[in-house]
Amino acid sequence: MAARMDASTNDITDNKVRHTLLDDSHALFIGVMFCGVGLYLLRQSMLVTGGMAGVALLLSYVTALPSGWLFIGLNIPFLYFAKRTLGTGFAVKTLIATLAVGWLASFLPMWMTLSRLDPIFCALFSGVLLGMGLLALARHRSSVGGIGILALYLQERRGWRAGYVQLAFDCVILLVSLFLFDLRTVGLSVLTAGTMNLVLAFNHKPGRYAGY
Repeated sequence: MAARMDASTNDITDNKVRHTLLDDSHALFIGVMFCGVGLYLLRQSMLVTGGMAGVALLLSYVTALPSGWLFIGLNIPFLYFAKRTLGTGFAVKTLIATLAVGWLASFLPMWMTLSRLDPIFCALFSGVLLGMGLLALARHRSSVGGIGILALYLQERRGWRAGYVQLAFDCVILLVSLFLFDLRTVGLSVLTAGTMNLVLAFNHKPGRYAGY
């Protein structure tokens, strides 16, 4: 979706406030927890979303491999683009966040079981969790979105609008899901992606946050 902020971190005003190591650590912890639980809920409800998380979920449904480990494996190659586009610090924090989210999503089934999940509630709640998790990471110059990072890289090198690149990838992911799921499931997946992007669109606007 165009509003996705998988790797957008330019929310800095003239009154710059540098985050401390404790600030960044706290934000990464919160972001990882939110994203990990969001992915777990989607997996339990057999839903998908946009971005690399959606690719990992689709592959997990087809191969029965753990979505968390697929998420890590798919995102790691994009760290090259993260370093080239946004610097070493961003790439290191993104690596930590990606490993932690994948690990958490893989082990949550051992720590938490759910007897019933309403699909509509799950679509909305997981979208909110993922949106808030990505927001926490983006505001502290980190990400877990390989496709978002690639979109920024292509914008820098080719002049392609990152938002449109991200939107194109997300549309492809959701279109592919039409071959695996019924229209209701795909519709709920679109609801998840839309909710996540609305959270980011309303809460991550240039000039409203002075940290970096």
